[in-house]
Amino acid sequence: MQHQYPEISVVIPVKNEVAKIKACLDGILSQTIPVKEIIVVDSGSTDGTLEILNQYKEVTLIEIPSKEFNHGATRNLGVQYTTGEFVVLTVGDAKPCNNTWIEELLKGFVDEEVAGVCGQQVVPHDLDKNPVEWFRPLSEPEIIRYQFSNEAFEVLSPQEKKKICGWDDVTAMYRKSVLDKLPFRATSFAEDAQWAKDVLLGGYGIVYNYHARVYHYHLENPQFTYSRTFTVLYHLHKFFNYLPDIPSYSIIDSLKLIKLLLWEKKVKPIQKLKWFKYNLEQRRNFMKAVKDFLIAAGKGNEAIEFAHQKIAATPPIPVKQSARSLYE
Repeated sequence: MQHQYPEISVVIPVKNEVAKIKACLDGILSQTIPVKEIIVVDSGSTDGTLEILNQYKEVTLIEIPSKEFNHGATRNLGVQYTTGEFVVLTVGDAKPCNNTWIEELLKGFVDEEVAGVCGQQVVPHDLDKNPVEWFRPLSEPEIIRYQFSNEAFEVLSPQEKKKICGWDDVTAMYRKSVLDKLPFRATSFAEDAQWAKDVLLGGYGIVYNYHARVYHYHLENPQFTYSRTFTVLYHLHKFFNYLPDIPSYSIIDSLKLIKLLLWEKKVKPIQKLKWFKYNLEQRRNFMKAVKDFLIAAGKGNEAIEFAHQKIAATPPIPVKQSARSLYE
């Protein structure tokens, strides 16, 4: 008996992903539920990505100039080319953890009012990736559904709104009819969180199913950590009036970090030392960004806007650097 699946389209914005795009596409095409089409929006790749994309008959390639890329508008462009009932969004350097990723996303559409289903991105246990971020699940996730009246949503605290709208379009599926009605906003960052807010205020439900996992990781340099943290806080404040707590790391936190690294037997001692230093540097830059944002916030919205223009007027892009020096 042949299963009847809904038609599913996939949209992937890419730029210079020659090292990872094949794994991404092969993972999508090996799913238990087949996809109808893969729409790839490339914003100026020069590294051989286009040559790989042209090898896949399932891929429809749309090319735009690099200067035209926008986190929200570019995804909307890809969605315009889709013909499936559901649209999956991911990125070119992510890959499904298994062949049931799309199946798990589809499971989240528990009723007709669900506009989208969000999964989880995790870090594999690879030596070229930060061992502190390796995926270590503590329990089996449950499907979580949110839906509110406008009045009920608006009385939520900024912290609650941030949590509920913690959307992630690295691993998410959308009802195409809702995306047509409520597309992403043309924003330089956090388009997914804003979309979640928009659909909740539009009367729809959203679902989180963390069984739907993809592998995704960026090795961060200090400037990226700082500017990304600042722009995320800027947008969360803009969307939800959210302000973070003042961060602090104690000696106990450092000891926990050491313990975690010591526990990983396959990481060599010299690697553990390098990753320890790397994580301390990341914490310092995260803390600095939070503190600088809170200083700007204390001076009012004009100060926040000025600081954001100075620090992250151009959306931060992760440097495609090698972690070889950290694990050899």
